[in-house]
Amino acid sequence: MSLDTQIAPAARQGFMVGYLDTLALVERLHRLLLDVIKDEFERLGILEINAVQALLLFNVGDNEVTAGELKSRGYYQGSNVSYNLKKMVDLGYMHHQRCEIDRRSVRVRLTQRGREIRDIVAALFARHAEGLLSRGIIDMEGIEDMTAALKRVERYWTDQIRYIY
Repeated sequence: MSLDTQIAPAARQGFMVGYLDTLALVERLHRLLLDVIKDEFERLGILEINAVQALLLFNVGDNEVTAGELKSRGYYQGSNVSYNLKKMVDLGYMHHQRCEIDRRSVRVRLTQRGREIRDIVAALFARHAEGLLSRGIIDMEGIEDMTAALKRVERYWTDQIRYIY
């Protein structure tokens, strides 16, 4: 007997409800993260960049990357990352340079101004991590379990994109 026939219809329905709740939570958490970053920047009077752009600067960090590399890491969609990278260059948060090998490709890295934004986001995240831990909201084991579960879902979804057509 296969595993599919062993799972009762009620259990399948319960799993589906839980899965849909989880999907909605992931969406809400992403939007909430952007709101938290936006609020921090408003408190600091930094209004010329948005939360997505600040997060992009944080994710680039000390690396020198192309838009394609950011897209392949799963951080951004193609047109979104290209637009935001161009804007970050125009505002002086990033340097850009054409690749020697592929002149169509542009590599970017943070300027000092971009590193300052990255540091603000890093400090915000450090405060959050400390608050979650010190208030007993989640411990190391909980973070590890949550991360492992989300990575399994990520792998499953990635496989769906690559192999189901």
